[in-house]
Amino acid sequence: MNKEILLSNIDKVHTTEMGIDRIKKNLRLDTDDVVEWCRKKVLDEGCNIYKRGKNWYCEIDNIKITINSYSYTIITAHMIKYI
Repeated sequence: MNKEILLSNIDKVHTTEMGIDRIKKNLRLDTDDVVEWCRKKVLDEGCNIYKRGKNWYCEIDNIKITINSYSYTIITAHMIKYI
């Protein structure tokens, strides 16, 4: 899928209150603006962006951010564990 669709709609990316708490916990973040932090990661040139089913997946710095492709809601973000 064309990642430009996500990048051109980056201003629509948002999350819920529960999403904020989940992302902060999963990534051990100490930031007031989780959405802006995630947007910056997605916009980074090194970010691997791909779509599977209804979600966009954005991988960078051992982090995977999951974004719903219809609502642009950040579902979750977590550390990627390599074996």
